[in-house]
Amino acid sequence: MATPSDDASASFASWTRTYRERTDPDGSSEPVPLIPAATVVLVRDGTDGLEVLMVQRNAELSFAGGMWVFPGGRVDPGDLRPGDDDERAAARRAAVREAAEETDLIVQPEGLVELSHWTPPPESPKRFGTWFFVGEAPATPVTVDGGEILSHRWTTPRRARELRDAGQISLAPPTWITLEQLDPFGDAVGALTGIEQATTERFTTRIAIDGESVLALYHGDHAYETGELADSGPTHRLTMGAEPWVYERTINREKPS
Repeated sequence: MATPSDDASASFASWTRTYRERTDPDGSSEPVPLIPAATVVLVRDGTDGLEVLMVQRNAELSFAGGMWVFPGGRVDPGDLRPGDDDERAAARRAAVREAAEETDLIVQPEGLVELSHWTPPPESPKRFGTWFFVGEAPATPVTVDGGEILSHRWTTPRRARELRDAGQISLAPPTWITLEQLDPFGDAVGALTGIEQATTERFTTRIAIDGESVLALYHGDHAYETGELADSGPTHRLTMGAEPWVYERTINREKPS
């Protein structure tokens, strides 16, 4: 029987293999279309500080199978309303709906604060353009269906990253970086206030291979446009390999375009 660490290792190996096989150095391949999606990071106060709710996707799912994620999914036609000014309103409704469907937790759309937007690299076989929202979790039990979602856990952001480094769980880069962003906050109110006052940031990922490591590059990194990792300059990247993942950022947050 596979152990959690076996599942996590297999999931990461599959993920990195996808990018090693599909990385297109000259950018000539046509990326698959973006699918609008939304994720909600539900937070609460725990005995060790701020806790986030994470759910584990079934390993048999074609997208992010076996990974630990925040509740979320694609924006459905029913999430759209006449008069929506942009995609944010529908994404907010999708986040609320997905929280209810995946965890049985009811949150209000007006209680969510906007954290970030993520665009996957062109090499991704499925590309979900995802809005990340943060909201305070209601004081009701979490229930998962045991089908698409197998399990759930409340954890501090730091503990989740430690579990990934120990090979016990598998995380996607946006999840890892979101946990990194939440780590400085001591409680739910502080997190929601701090995020609401900050600028919503857009991450458009590009992938580079450096030996045994896969690098997710973001705006501002000196290799973002060229892919030339030997250049020196500012960094904004997540280095993923056998060693603990490292998020390097020497640039300031940028204003949204």
